[in-house]
Amino acid sequence: MSNFIVKKVAVLGAGVMGAQIAAHCVNAKVPVVLFDLPAKEGNKNAIVLKAIEGLKKLSPAPLGNKDDASLIEVANYEDNLDVLAGCDLIIEAIAERMDWKHDLYKKVAPHIAPNAIFASNTSGLSINKLAEGFDEELKARFCGVHFFNPPRYMHLVELIPTTSTRPEILDQLETFLTSTLGKGVVRAKDTPNFIANRVGIFGMLATIHEAEKFGLSVDVVDDLTGAKLGRAKSGTFRTADVVGLDTMGHVIKTMQDTLQDDPFFSLYKTPDVLAKLIEKGALGQKAGGGFYKKVGKEIQRLDFATGEYVPSGAKAADIVARILKEKDPVKKFKAMRESTNPQAQFLWAIFRDAFHYISVHLDTIADNARDVDFAMRWGFGWSVGPFETWQAAGWTQIAQWVKEDIDAGKALTNTPLPSWVFEGPVAEKGVHTAEGSYSVSKNAYVPLSDLPVYKRQQFRAPVVGSTTIDPKTAGTTVFEDDSVRLWHADDEVLVISLKTKMHVIGEGVVKGLQRGMAEAEKGYKGLVIWNTDAAEGGAFSAGADLQSAMPAFMMGGAKAMDPMVRDLQNVFMQMKYSNIPVVAAVAGLALGGGCEMMLHASKRVASIESYIGLVEVGVGLVPAGGGLKEAAVRAFTEAKGNDILQFLKTGFTNAATAQVSKSALEAKAMGYLKEDDVIVFNPYELLHVAKTTARAMFDAGYRAPARRPITVTGRYGWATIRGQLVNMRDGGFISAYDFKLGDMIAEIVTGGDVDQGSVVSEQWLLDMERKAFIELLGNPKTQERIMGMMQTGKPVRN
Repeated sequence: MSNFIVKKVAVLGAGVMGAQIAAHCVNAKVPVVLFDLPAKEGNKNAIVLKAIEGLKKLSPAPLGNKDDASLIEVANYEDNLDVLAGCDLIIEAIAERMDWKHDLYKKVAPHIAPNAIFASNTSGLSINKLAEGFDEELKARFCGVHFFNPPRYMHLVELIPTTSTRPEILDQLETFLTSTLGKGVVRAKDTPNFIANRVGIFGMLATIHEAEKFGLSVDVVDDLTGAKLGRAKSGTFRTADVVGLDTMGHVIKTMQDTLQDDPFFSLYKTPDVLAKLIEKGALGQKAGGGFYKKVGKEIQRLDFATGEYVPSGAKAADIVARILKEKDPVKKFKAMRESTNPQAQFLWAIFRDAFHYISVHLDTIADNARDVDFAMRWGFGWSVGPFETWQAAGWTQIAQWVKEDIDAGKALTNTPLPSWVFEGPVAEKGVHTAEGSYSVSKNAYVPLSDLPVYKRQQFRAPVVGSTTIDPKTAGTTVFEDDSVRLWHADDEVLVISLKTKMHVIGEGVVKGLQRGMAEAEKGYKGLVIWNTDAAEGGAFSAGADLQSAMPAFMMGGAKAMDPMVRDLQNVFMQMKYSNIPVVAAVAGLALGGGCEMMLHASKRVASIESYIGLVEVGVGLVPAGGGLKEAAVRAFTEAKGNDILQFLKTGFTNAATAQVSKSALEAKAMGYLKEDDVIVFNPYELLHVAKTTARAMFDAGYRAPARRPITVTGRYGWATIRGQLVNMRDGGFISAYDFKLGDMIAEIVTGGDVDQGSVVSEQWLLDMERKAFIELLGNPKTQERIMGMMQTGKPVRN
């Protein structure tokens, strides 16, 4: 075993991408230095300092915790090049000008350490041409490492070697990117714009071309090409506005300048409508207008015919929306192709264009079809890649239809589909099989990478047609019903996976947790709570299942809920004092009861993208699964004899204002995660780390924590918080009902009507939670909030 440990990263260029790459290194606890040109006046590092300040204001937030911005070391090319000698990885991220990059390389090359990896974050320039002028030794350590914007959130990083890059350099970098920074790495060939931008920008150009041909407006196109296709909600034109029309224009120019021999070259001209917008400075969202423009509160769209902005909001035709809802891809594509509706014809045309393009170019841009699919899923937010879509819709039939359109002159070029589409193994099995995914250059199916880092991913990202193990059925099932599945993989750890929608907690989940703990105590080293969609953006748990509890409430009123709440409290306390470690593998939303379930685990292993909070006030309730009790316990523990009230403020404020963490790092700052809880950057590694943690705790002689009484602030603390709430209510910042809810939360976290310094049990606080919850359930204003949330998904303020 040989470790490649990145002790420090240097990022050259403090622009939008460079600063955000540096921020994500800080998120992952990797020391980083951010370079830029020296400022002409004042502080020489002013450019970098301004970029770091900008990171705190960006949305979505590049930093998991804004306070960590100060951890980015600042530097300039005039005074600090000696710092590069201590960096193991240097990432260049300056503007996309070959001459500027070469000038910078001459400046920094002499200072790069002999074993450091040097990489460019170019989005499409030739990596081999960038390496010209390097000595052979540095050339062997140079490659492309293309992050996608915003780099914290976009899973994809394209890794592009030169003809001289040493293979172990790529393996080391892929390992670091995958596990430390949490990325999905795709190796691309050194062709213009690599894989994702090459296919994605082609797709946008084809969409603009076909939209004009079929006379569709930008809002209709965005409705058709967004969530209805399993892609980014912003669709095509709104996405272009967000990316920046000048950026899009630059990528198109790269294609114009470098792809003259491409059979699709005629499409690589900047569309007239785009050229006019760029000329006017209407560069999209950052310039206040592009394909869309906000006028007052109204979003208007560009009318291609007049060049004026007009009201937007048009949607897909009902008949086309119904076609897109068809679950069987074979039937869906047949209906699209046969429909006479121009919107359906447009959809078939953009799919046909994409299938034509990726088949013609597969051998030159990627090693295999899987890499194209992953690039589009991870870099452009598609739920299904283009080759997966084609295969699921019937490989041979789709190929025949595309061929017919090419022969009829309906396609973008008359270049035929390559022979491998119709002959040999692909004609019989498609591009994705149990053996791997098809590679044109190898004329073989290529399996997934076997780098050791991928042993940390028990369930790797699947592609349609492959026989990747399905986490819903993997391993040995111990028990399964509609709510949970208990299972193991012969590795001494029992896993409970929640099956309810959004993994909400109802009677079935409570019983499942009880059963899981009983089974685990009999013969396992631990119990891990992990959900099968954790790596695909699924929730850990969106809280208590209010909907399933409604029948009991309707029949017996609020008091009928008392046994359910008691059962929930009891199972969470059972988790906290379990004789074997219970580890919560948290990813996505952990709200309300989901947050409380996590809080009562022996330990938490959380994905960086964990959004955690007690949000019950949004539906007119207070947390009743022990969330407020845990806030009181935490404050008492952290106070260590000092004024408990000072340590209670965070927990009270979090619950009273329904604050949700924007990352696992922020959840630590908010007190929802403990300092020794583990944060995982690659969601595909979450289960591995949770199981390893459970086994390590057991092997270290895990014992349940002692049940300790809690000292509370009592009437003194309650009155102090109430005074602040009165000021907020009287100042018009909160409603009278928000005041009532805040006061009830204050009563519980302070222990209520008892003397300051009183000692109470956890059960005392749980009883207070339950009593308040039941009382509020009977209140018409709470019922209004619950019904409003269930009907609209938005909180009602009353």
